[in-house]
Amino acid sequence: MTGIRIGIALGSGAARGWAHIGILRELRRLGLEPDIVCGTSIGAMVGAAYAGGTLNALEHKARTLTKLRLTGLFDFQFSHGGILAGRRLSQFIEEVVGDSLIEDLPKRFAGVGTDLDSGTEVWLHTGRTVEAVRASCALPGLIPAVLRDGRWLLDGALVNPVPVSVCRAMGADLVIAVNLNADVLEPVRSQEQEEADQTALGKWMANLPGADFFRQVSSHQKDEPSILTVMTQAMNIVQDRICRSRLAGDPPDVLLTPRLGDIGILQFDRADECIRRGVESVDQVRPTVDRLLSRLNRTGREPGLQ
Repeated sequence: MTGIRIGIALGSGAARGWAHIGILRELRRLGLEPDIVCGTSIGAMVGAAYAGGTLNALEHKARTLTKLRLTGLFDFQFSHGGILAGRRLSQFIEEVVGDSLIEDLPKRFAGVGTDLDSGTEVWLHTGRTVEAVRASCALPGLIPAVLRDGRWLLDGALVNPVPVSVCRAMGADLVIAVNLNADVLEPVRSQEQEEADQTALGKWMANLPGADFFRQVSSHQKDEPSILTVMTQAMNIVQDRICRSRLAGDPPDVLLTPRLGDIGILQFDRADECIRRGVESVDQVRPTVDRLLSRLNRTGREPGLQ
């Protein structure tokens, strides 16, 4: 068996990240099973579940995450550097990945975070898995930073939205990358859709602690964006520009770009759609995937084996 190692770089994108589940499922069905898994933000969460063999549990949680159940993850508390306290998110992550150490996972894994003080990229490849994932998911303004080894860490999407470079540094010979935000700046959502979503979100969160504050940041004057819209779109712009630059400098061997521009970053209850679109994104590059499989077969690697 050849020593060729396959890495997969799972990108950031909040609720759009459920597409990673469909992608990993479809790649496995075709005979491609990565040896090295790296993820940023939601990519770190899905990647940790995949590396730890608990993807089934995460998929079940994702597919059954209704708007009502999603409210259970919103623990509003405004004194810790974010709108949410983050405790319930940590509990959700731990229910999926357990209290494992990254070093003990069946597959090699790393998440990506950002040092709040220096802005440097931090690779999270040792220690408690739940802590690394939680740090990688610390969306600025929404989820508080995580203190780890004396540094406050934020979402890795600020520096490396699709961590191809991390896969290569960890020894991957071939890298499959997933960019969840390839079409987020395209005008796929109408003003009417935005207003309908804002109204539905307001009704859904009406009885939650902190709902009055949330209504304030999500409200807006006619033809003007809300504070929440500005925050999320600013993050989309940052991720898009950084991602384009980094992928141009270090292109993957296979790039998957599921069409998810109409999925809001907080629409975690749309897992079925995201997972399906993840599968479709693999089908769209099937000739490239087939060539990769042929290359592996010619070198003697058996699909799915490490």
